[in-house]
Amino acid sequence: MDKAVKNLSGSVVVIGLGRFGTGVAKSLVELGHDVLAIESDAETVQSLASVLPHVVQADATDLETLRQLAVPDFAHAVVSIGGNLEASVLTILNLSQLGLKDIWAKAIDPQHGRIAERVGAHHVVYPEADMGERVAHLVTGKMIDFIEFDDGFAIAKTRAPMETHNKPLSQSDVRKRHGITVVGIKRRHLDFIYAKADTEIKPGDHLIVAGPTRMVERFAALY
Repeated sequence: MDKAVKNLSGSVVVIGLGRFGTGVAKSLVELGHDVLAIESDAETVQSLASVLPHVVQADATDLETLRQLAVPDFAHAVVSIGGNLEASVLTILNLSQLGLKDIWAKAIDPQHGRIAERVGAHHVVYPEADMGERVAHLVTGKMIDFIEFDDGFAIAKTRAPMETHNKPLSQSDVRKRHGITVVGIKRRHLDFIYAKADTEIKPGDHLIVAGPTRMVERFAALY
């Protein structure tokens, strides 16, 4: 990638273009980030050449290859090599040796994740497990959307329970009663409403709530 056109603070190298890696790379490009995508399979590279501005066929387990591609100049790296543990670990190790300060790694199981962290990954993600947990929360219909963070904190979109209807938040006092914070309200045909103490909840409103995961789950179950 031409260094003259690269925004270093927002530059990302994505290594491994399976379903997850391709999705990450495409989303980053759509968000306006400078992305270098690296994949060892020639057919995959060819198929994505019209979608990703900078995609190359290369072996990321080779340290010198990464250096020639100016990978050390990138601010972030995403290693999405899930099916080949050896290749994943060697790639993470190479990125660490090249001095990258923000390395994300896809792992297929906890053992893979622990090894990735030991050789230099700063963040480990488990796409399959995370998606399975998210779907489990959504399939019952209690939540419309759900995101859980590593520290046991969650944000969810859920239907307003009856006990909050036609009352300002200061009166229903969900923070004290349920241990969660209402961040905002989405009302049909209206723009997002930032929640305040005097914001009145209407039947049919969707609430964006945040708090400890278990408390968010319990609050959603009130509907």
